[in-house]
Amino acid sequence: MPTFAYKVKAGDGKITSGAIDADAPRSAIDRLRAQKLVVLEIAEKKAGLSDKFKGFLKGKVSSKELTLFSRQLATLVAAGVPIVQSLSILEGQAENKTFHEVLTAVKTDIEGGLSISDALKKHPRAFPDLYTAMVKAGELGGILDSILERLSVYLESSEALKGKVKSAMTYPIVVLSICAAVTIFLLIFVIPTFKSIFASFHSALPAPTQALLDLSDFLRHNFWIIFVVPLAAWRGFKVAYANPKSRRWIDGQILKLPMFGVILRKFAIARFSRTLGTLVKSGVPILQALETVAQTAGNVVIEDAILSARQAIKEGGHLSEPLKKSGIFPTMVTSMISVGEETGNLDQMLQKIADFYDGEVDSAVKGLTSMIEPIVIVIMGIIIGSIVIAMFLPMFDMDELVSKTQ
Repeated sequence: MPTFAYKVKAGDGKITSGAIDADAPRSAIDRLRAQKLVVLEIAEKKAGLSDKFKGFLKGKVSSKELTLFSRQLATLVAAGVPIVQSLSILEGQAENKTFHEVLTAVKTDIEGGLSISDALKKHPRAFPDLYTAMVKAGELGGILDSILERLSVYLESSEALKGKVKSAMTYPIVVLSICAAVTIFLLIFVIPTFKSIFASFHSALPAPTQALLDLSDFLRHNFWIIFVVPLAAWRGFKVAYANPKSRRWIDGQILKLPMFGVILRKFAIARFSRTLGTLVKSGVPILQALETVAQTAGNVVIEDAILSARQAIKEGGHLSEPLKKSGIFPTMVTSMISVGEETGNLDQMLQKIADFYDGEVDSAVKGLTSMIEPIVIVIMGIIIGSIVIAMFLPMFDMDELVSKTQ
């Protein structure tokens, strides 16, 4: 997230400078104005090498820490402990140095007169937009403890869902990586030992064997390619993904993948439903809720569908219609959303959809894992088997080759 350097004037006429993290200059200006400051200058701050190194060393606030913080703060607020005192207690318990610093800054801002949501909004790396939006709704509605408890449940459910998807992706990647490492080891260290043996035959080798020996020689003399090609491919992917048009195409193709695309689509629907349902139930206005959900979609195609739905509602339409037109959300989902809109129980319907698709993701992950295991074993068998056969092909004609040498 970009950092913006600013110069502002406070109500007492005092001019101060500083830096703030925000998605865009407009977001930074809005946050500063929310603190009753007059923005005099603002410009994006380019990170130097030392800043990047510090950022790399600086720790992160995990979802687990944020969930625990929410539960503890909800308990303290429900018990009637003032928010500043609650933050002081939790600040002392924070083991993560980064989170400790964030809580200290939040407590200082609240003591200075900022609202809780505005104080949290200044630290988007620790508290995402969804979090601050729900806290703001809790402040306005006087149900901050209930909102914090709801946030804890949401974060736990969201992390469990992410864990299921990661487990589906991790297994084949790890196995294929091991397969690639074994293959490279054979090509570089094992196959060259056969080259001297075959050279003593003074005869043309079978095409598969010769091709394998040539590949082995190439990798041995150009070992750097093994590292450079993957890094270059990853760099090229990141550059392409940074382009809006390329990113839209890539995200669209990801959702169409034969096995993984189904899981990612179900994951996206479950995440959309749970996030929107939690925001609506917490009292966040539907337009603001949809904007927040779109920002956390993680896929441009899904984000476009959500923003189209937001625009339709803004123009007096319904949420279900543009979602159905997008082709991403199944008929069952849009039908349940439509019923929720008509009955005024949208939040309950969204939670039911989320629960259903959590189970669907779980089943899909188990099915994918059971399918991938034999597929990966077959791929490994084909690769290793091909290498072994190529190496032993000359042995089948050993008698003929030996007779030629006599």
